[in-house]
Amino acid sequence: MDYVERILEEVKRKNPGEAEFHQAATEILESLKPVVERRPEYEKVALLERFVEPERVVLFRVPWVDDKGMVHVNKGYRVQFNSAIGPYKGGLRFHPSVNLSIIKFLGLEQILKNSLTGLPIGGGKGGSDFDPKGRSDGEVMRFCQSFMTELYRHIGQDTDVPAGDIGVGSREIGYLFGQYKRICSEHAGVLTGRGLSYGGSLVRTEATGYGLVYMVEEALACRGDSFEGKTVVVSGAGNVAIYAAEKAQSLGANVVAMYDSDGYIYDKRGIDLSVMKKIKEQERARIKEYAVRVPGAEYHAGCKGIWNIPCDIALPCATQNEIDAASAAALVKNGVKIVAEGANMPTTLEGIEVFQRAGVVFLPAKAANAGGVATSALEMAQSGGRLFWTFEQVDAKLKSIMVNIYHNMDEAAREYGLKGDYVAGANIAGFLKIADAMVAQGIV
Repeated sequence: MDYVERILEEVKRKNPGEAEFHQAATEILESLKPVVERRPEYEKVALLERFVEPERVVLFRVPWVDDKGMVHVNKGYRVQFNSAIGPYKGGLRFHPSVNLSIIKFLGLEQILKNSLTGLPIGGGKGGSDFDPKGRSDGEVMRFCQSFMTELYRHIGQDTDVPAGDIGVGSREIGYLFGQYKRICSEHAGVLTGRGLSYGGSLVRTEATGYGLVYMVEEALACRGDSFEGKTVVVSGAGNVAIYAAEKAQSLGANVVAMYDSDGYIYDKRGIDLSVMKKIKEQERARIKEYAVRVPGAEYHAGCKGIWNIPCDIALPCATQNEIDAASAAALVKNGVKIVAEGANMPTTLEGIEVFQRAGVVFLPAKAANAGGVATSALEMAQSGGRLFWTFEQVDAKLKSIMVNIYHNMDEAAREYGLKGDYVAGANIAGFLKIADAMVAQGIV
C-alpha cells in the first residue's frame, strides 16, 4: 500500500462517520500522489499525517435566550487546521447542517485555498448548528454574543482571524465583533467582513463572486474566448451567486437562472439583478417572488432541475455536493464548456469525473472561490496598517490574485503531467508551499 492510500485509510479509521471530511481528504490526497512520489522525504517526516490532522479543534456549547424567554443550546466549533504559512483564516458558518465533519472538510480545503492566494494566511473554519433564518435581530445578537464569549479565547489578529460564511453576514459579523471588543477592550482586525464604518474593506461583499468570474474570464481568454454572448446558469442566491451574476453580466454574458433552497427561477431574457437584490438582500424573501414580479420568468419548485437548463458556463454557488454525476451528465449533454465552483465542494467526486472525461474546463472551489478569503486578507493588511483602499484598488488586487491562481494551478498541472486537470493543479500548487513551510519548521 502506498503512502497516500495508507493515510486515506487512517483518515477514515480515525474519523468514522465524517463523510464530508473523507470526501475532501480523498480528492486532495489522491491528486498529490505524483508529488509524494517525487518527494519521498515527506513520508519520513510524516508530513501527510500532520497535514490531514487539525492542529486544534475547539467544541463548545452556546446557550442563548429567544424573544419569548426560552433557553436554547447550540453547538459551536472552531477547527484551527494549519498555521504553517500564517495565522488561521477561514469563515464561520451558521446553519443547521453544521457538524464536525463539515467544519473539518471546509478547514482542510481552506488550507490550500489560502495558500493559493499567495498571501500569508493559514487554514481554519468554524461555525454552529444555529439557524439565523427567521430569527429576530435581538435573537441573533444574543446568540452571537454567547458564541463569541467562548470563541474570543481562541482567536486574535495574529492567531486566528475568522470571517463570514453561510448564515454569517454583515449583521452577524457586527454582533460578533462588538462582543469581542467588549470583552477584550481592543479594536483589532480579529474578524474580517466588518462594516466599512468600523474597519471593513470595499469589495468584500462582492469578492467571492467577482473573483470567480475573473478566473473564468482568464480561462476563456487563454482559449481565445470571452464571456460575450455566453449563457450562464448560477446556483444559489446569496452574495456569491448575486455578484458572480453581476460581474458575468457586465462582461456580456446572459445569466438565465438562479436558485435558493426552495426552487429555481428561469428568465431566458436574463436575470434582472435589481429585482433579485431587492428580494434577497433587502427583504430576505424567497426567490419565487422573482417570478411574481418579473413577467415571463418561470419558477420551479426544487433545485436539481436547474442543471437541465442548457448553458455554456455553470457556476455552482450554493452548497456542497449540489452537482452529482447525473446533474453533471445533464450539463455535459446540454453543451456546458466551463464549470467553476463558487461554493465549497459543490460537485461530488463522481460529478467531477464526468466533467473531466468530457473535456469540460473544471475550476475547483479552492481556486475559483478564493477571492473572498483573498479580499479578507487584503482587509487584514488594511487593518494592520490603518489604511483604507479605494474600490478600484482592492478590485485590481483581487483580479490580479485570481489571474495568478489560475496560472499557478495550470503550471503545476503541466509540471506533473496533468495538463488541464485543475483539481490536481490547485491541490499541488497550494500544497507545495505549505509542505515547504512545514518541513522548514520541523516536527510541530
